[in-house]
Amino acid sequence: MQSVKPKKFLGQHFLKDLGIAKAIADTVDSVPGLPVLEVGPGMGVLTQFLIPKERKLKVVELDFESVEYLRKNYPQLEDDIIEDDFLKMHLENLFEGQPFVLTGNYPYNISSQIFFKMLEHKDQIPCCTGMIQKEVAERLAAKPGNKTYGILSILIQAWYDVEYLFTVHENVFNPPPKVKSAVIRMKRNQTTDLGCDEALFKQVVKTTFNQRRKTLRNSIKPIIGKDSPLLTLDIMNKRPEQLSVQEFIELTNQVAETLS
Repeated sequence: MQSVKPKKFLGQHFLKDLGIAKAIADTVDSVPGLPVLEVGPGMGVLTQFLIPKERKLKVVELDFESVEYLRKNYPQLEDDIIEDDFLKMHLENLFEGQPFVLTGNYPYNISSQIFFKMLEHKDQIPCCTGMIQKEVAERLAAKPGNKTYGILSILIQAWYDVEYLFTVHENVFNPPPKVKSAVIRMKRNQTTDLGCDEALFKQVVKTTFNQRRKTLRNSIKPIIGKDSPLLTLDIMNKRPEQLSVQEFIELTNQVAETLS
């Protein structure tokens, strides 16, 4: 078998530029020593640069044709090729419970879901790097006041420092995607406890951003009701994209106090 045919239903776009592939693989070097899990290796364009790093490497691939290709061309990975859906995997004992770095040329149609799974295992994943759709990368790294700042920005930045590393153009893929791509790196920040109810924090963030054009006074009413004294606070004149992560944490505590 010479190569793998990209499958549209899996969102496969195979990177052809080896210089870019090496640059993506090298993003894991900022957290030395830890094992690495690569998601969606395809024909191993990143894998070939991860193998020489002399750290434990596992790859997870859903496409049976790609798995066959990897087994044939990377025999040294035979016991470390996982044929599975990353979103359904149990990560707790993947490297005998040891923390690991997550990387990959992620399928664009599920990249947000991949990062939400990362959040569920944030104590196990101190660093996540890789390539995603440029628009999603901008959203992840956006700061308050930016039109791309939203739910994903806040939920990720509460726990990770996000770096937008570089842009990748369409012409280095087979087939070329209709959008530009970008490489990002997310490293766990110093936060060990948000200092608020996490479930309520998510609810406040999601509820207010679902009506992002409205001020908080209008968008937060489904949670606190239309007669809550909280509605008189100055912060209620702001729109959700104007609030920092810390301000959302403070707002969550005020909401919790009101509800109790």
